[in-house]
Amino acid sequence: MTGPPVLSVGIATLDRPAALARCLDAVLSGTLLPAEVIVIDQGQARESAEVVRRRQGGPVPLMYLRQRRRGLSAARNAMVARARAAHLVITDDDCVPDAQWLAAISRAFATRPVPDVVTGRVLALGPERPGAYAVSLRTATVRRDFVGPALPWVVGTGANFAIRRQWLLRYGGYDERLGAGSPGMAAEDFELIHRLLVSGARIRYEPDAVVYHERQPEARRMASRRAYSYGIGAACGILFRRGDRRAVPMMWRWLTGRIVRLLEAMNRRDSSAARQAWLGVIGTIQGVGHGWRAERRAAVAGPVPSERWG
Repeated sequence: MTGPPVLSVGIATLDRPAALARCLDAVLSGTLLPAEVIVIDQGQARESAEVVRRRQGGPVPLMYLRQRRRGLSAARNAMVARARAAHLVITDDDCVPDAQWLAAISRAFATRPVPDVVTGRVLALGPERPGAYAVSLRTATVRRDFVGPALPWVVGTGANFAIRRQWLLRYGGYDERLGAGSPGMAAEDFELIHRLLVSGARIRYEPDAVVYHERQPEARRMASRRAYSYGIGAACGILFRRGDRRAVPMMWRWLTGRIVRLLEAMNRRDSSAARQAWLGVIGTIQGVGHGWRAERRAAVAGPVPSERWG
């Protein structure tokens, strides 16, 4: 009889030392502790290193790596390269994992049929307050397994994501052309989830695995609407240029969803919601072109030496 899975936790951070401290404290005070925590820092704030240093020496080894190469995908690939456990659990520095987060993920990986990936709920952090808005939530409370092609944004999100490390090693990790800090802006989780599903992975959405996501001010929320839709478009453009015809219906579902929201907001005379939806429409269309061109350039250039696992 095998024991519970051993988990490495990876956290990417970028000049948010207070948020990083909050996230680390939540992970280190959970009911199940990880085998290690890996912090990948792409920022300039020296305080982030100090945040990690002050928490070292406890029961959980904390690894800190400053990475010059920018982009969320690059940070997550660095976690894959350095993780020692067979399972890697990923969250972001602006998230606060629930005390039962790792315990729920561990149970999911130990339950048959055994999943290859576990995702979970993302809820808003703290009470509602003026000028702060909940974003990128996943609130479904029904446990579900996904096998075969599905809409990736229904399956899960990168802020609450656990995977058998061998799958990332086998299928190339995250696409570093996508994700925050990259030219593709976002949707590295969208592309990876799709690639894993079509490669045969079983992904379990586990509602007991919960993280809380920091609310965003109005300006950041507006910027993120275009960025995330641009990323979805870019991922679909890459996939379609690669010959994956599933990209077209996925892109169309996403785009029509933004158009419906735009029309509903206009009908309500809600200018803020209408602007968000319009940014989503424009971002998706622009992103498709970017992704198509990026994949075409890659095809012309041919394979290059990879820094992904370095």
